[in-house]
Amino acid sequence: MKNNSTYMQRKEDVVRDWHLVDLEGKVLGRVATEIAKLLMGKDKPTFTPHVDGGDYVVAINASKVELTRNKKESKVYRWHTGFPGGLKEMTFERMMKKHPEKVIERAVYNMLPKNRLRKNRMVRLKIFALDQHPYQNQLKKTE
Repeated sequence: MKNNSTYMQRKEDVVRDWHLVDLEGKVLGRVATEIAKLLMGKDKPTFTPHVDGGDYVVAINASKVELTRNKKESKVYRWHTGFPGGLKEMTFERMMKKHPEKVIERAVYNMLPKNRLRKNRMVRLKIFALDQHPYQNQLKKTE
């Protein structure tokens, strides 16, 4: 008899690395999918869907991310405050001026699976508008 066992990673066996992603000149959707893959751990051979085995991701230059075609002028972010008449809107250009980190955060958040692991995965995402960040020591350990 041949043993056909499937490997299932346990949360105690998770080893997390640190990745640096430079967003300068990159397209928002393309880079958000790459970040989501790293946060989930889908690039690892030990990937198990129900275990949070992803890595830490430091994203720099969020203010220099780009969109294709005419989305810069037409993309609108909408949310509701919870109060009557509380529908708020902000264009992509205005959002990039005020909170460039939130643009990346929302794109990655919506690309992660909608389950209990999503919040913990987002905690491991560190986004910075410019190229300065306080995680240089962690990044050097993994290189």
